[in-house]
Amino acid sequence: MSSSLLEFDWPLPPGVRAAFTTRQGGVSGAPWDSFNVATHVGDDTAKVAANRAKLAELVGREIEPAWLTQVHGVEVKEIDATPISTTLFTADAAVTSRPNTACVVMVADCLPVLLCSRDGQRVGAAHAGWRGLVAGVLERTVRAMGTPASELRAWLGPAISQKHFEVGEEVRQEFLKWDRAANSRFKMNARGRWQADLFGLARLRLASVGVTDVSGGDWCTYADIERFYSHRRDGKGGRMAALIWRAP
Repeated sequence: MSSSLLEFDWPLPPGVRAAFTTRQGGVSGAPWDSFNVATHVGDDTAKVAANRAKLAELVGREIEPAWLTQVHGVEVKEIDATPISTTLFTADAAVTSRPNTACVVMVADCLPVLLCSRDGQRVGAAHAGWRGLVAGVLERTVRAMGTPASELRAWLGPAISQKHFEVGEEVRQEFLKWDRAANSRFKMNARGRWQADLFGLARLRLASVGVTDVSGGDWCTYADIERFYSHRRDGKGGRMAALIWRAP
């Protein structure tokens, strides 16, 4: 497999495909080096276009990505009947049943969550930073899937790990307002602040609506500078993409 795509093991149903881009193998220069797929981070638009063209070669030119303008919110777009090539959606999640249409989210520390139904008829993707998580983006995406939660599978892609994700008391309190059990996903550090476990918080939120078949959560964007962009580590930089789609 190309180093531009992450190798990961997720038991997908027949006809469903998923991919996650790394930062390797593209044409962008520093600080976006090199496989940046985002148009909003200051990179040269021609180089982003070239990187997206390479992504098309990697996943199949027949696949049409539904790119989102992400705002750390909870809006979920149903993209079954919308012309993708002429539309830029403002949302932080997307779901579809349409073959060859990829739900896509871009990240560089926030958590990408991919979803599919066990029968392979529905797929979805959500952008879940702490703001989206606490506001309920995963719960809203699960509802938009229109499938019983027990029939859904989820995958947690690369994100900033608890070791590197320091937050203030105000962030912890936002999660505790939702469920006191979220306290177990925070550890106090030597500075009197908190290390937050995005992966654990996402698992709690998914379990709260009945999604327990959850894979992934093994990669830290902050720690792995060779493969991943990290906004908290680098400041200015590129974005990776998590994609999921149905084959015809």
